[in-house]
Amino acid sequence: MSAGAASAGAPRRVLVTGAAGRIGRMLRPRLAGPGLVLRLFDEREQEPAGPGEPVEIVRAGLGDADAVGRSCAGVDAVVHLAALSSEDRWEDILRVNVEGTRTLLEAARLAGVPRVVLASSNHAVGFYRDDAAGPPVAGGVGGGVPAPHGPDGVPADAFPRPDGYYGWSKAAVEALGSLYADRYAMTVFALRIGACFDRPPGLRGLDTWLSPDDCARLVSACLTTGVNGFRVLWGVSANSRRWWSLAEAREIGYDPQDDAEAYAVPVLATEDERRTSGLLGGVFCDWPLGEPWVRRSTAG
Repeated sequence: MSAGAASAGAPRRVLVTGAAGRIGRMLRPRLAGPGLVLRLFDEREQEPAGPGEPVEIVRAGLGDADAVGRSCAGVDAVVHLAALSSEDRWEDILRVNVEGTRTLLEAARLAGVPRVVLASSNHAVGFYRDDAAGPPVAGGVGGGVPAPHGPDGVPADAFPRPDGYYGWSKAAVEALGSLYADRYAMTVFALRIGACFDRPPGLRGLDTWLSPDDCARLVSACLTTGVNGFRVLWGVSANSRRWWSLAEAREIGYDPQDDAEAYAVPVLATEDERRTSGLLGGVFCDWPLGEPWVRRSTAG
């Protein structure tokens, strides 16, 4: 059974922003289900609808407030993935991640959309330190702040400790979600997503991996749960080595099935990951602020 078909209470039409991005492309087939239409929004070209595929393709950007407003009309929920997805120039981070999210939330409010799922990031809390991993080696960044621990690990709503402008923007997105939830009685879930790839990207991924299937399970839980209000949740699979709490996400019905440990043997630590091994944000913690991210081949 697909994630979208897992509940009879699933919404009928869902707007997905950033649908042409990596996570958006992963979710497109996995959220599909009977009676569910996905309205796929991105400024980039997308794959056209396949035979019988219940999708609506919208090519527009978050900077076009009118297009965002039209795209929110008639939907039951929004999954907001559109963003610059790594460190970038301050002005671009503000324009796309922060102002773009405000535009989206305001359009959803005006259209009467009751539920929004926001893609936050583990980098909103990247400067927490895992004491069990030991301190960073000489030459690394500052020591960070000891991570709070609850019964199931670092709580999903741990206070923000961003590791760059990108991480800061995701903390700001969470705060915007809280504002709209409280002021306008909307339900907003902010997902602090880990490493969402087909397989764990390096040693750090054994802690932080969110499998594509579990990502769809989490988003589907957010769309179908009876829980309302504002929640911050970890976007992570049931990894044996994780140090993030799943208790909060399980409260809304998330039931992760995958474990990065299945990939542990072939996964090797990289030099960059070892250098910041004790910090949640990994190599993001010493990437120059405001310098556009160019993924290093050793970073996975």
